[in-house]
Amino acid sequence: MNPLRSTQIPVTDPAAGLRITEIFYSLQGEARDSGYPTVFVRLTGCPLRCTYCDTAYAFEGGTRWSLDAILAEVAQHEGVRHVCVTGGEPLAQPNCIPLLHALCDAGYVVSLETSGAIDVSTVDLRVSRVVDLKTPDSGEMKRNLLTNLPLLTKHDQIKFVITSRTDYEWSRDMLKVHALDKLVGEVWFSPSFAIEVGQVKLPQLARELADWIVEDKLPVRFQLQLHKLLWQDEAGR
Repeated sequence: MNPLRSTQIPVTDPAAGLRITEIFYSLQGEARDSGYPTVFVRLTGCPLRCTYCDTAYAFEGGTRWSLDAILAEVAQHEGVRHVCVTGGEPLAQPNCIPLLHALCDAGYVVSLETSGAIDVSTVDLRVSRVVDLKTPDSGEMKRNLLTNLPLLTKHDQIKFVITSRTDYEWSRDMLKVHALDKLVGEVWFSPSFAIEVGQVKLPQLARELADWIVEDKLPVRFQLQLHKLLWQDEAGR
């Protein structure tokens, strides 16, 4: 048996499908699969309202797709191995679980971008769970579900979006207290691209964050979102 395969799939109603904001093909711009051609399946809806959110257009609306229709759309991109299920918050829709399972069964390299505010225990273990721990300046730190942390493996990843020195110090402390680098394959520190009152703008924030990481010798990986640098907020990129 594949050790990365989940053996229990929650009972859902696959016929109900999922509400989808968009399915598009681009380069993965962050985390472990950065740079790979990837099909993105963006689910609609999110219970969080982070100050730096760049996908507020996915909060509502969308179109209901059947699981078979989603799989068929992904398969249109013949030869592409990587699929990223994102949002919004994809796990807010229960049928995200059978979708992830079906994508894995179809042979794709699957990643899930999740806020970390919803239980990840039922996610197929073949999926790389990219958990975004919410920092103080996100406005949603209280939503972090820390019981998720012991469930993570070296196949998974943790991401911190940093908007300030306060965010950095909180993230650094979380890294040390929970030994996050020992739990997952990669811990990512990423400067926020949001421009808000009180936030330091890129590239200053990016340089400062890089300097802080180097100074503290943190066992993390610094990243910039490639899709932001290449295409800013262009739809479908």
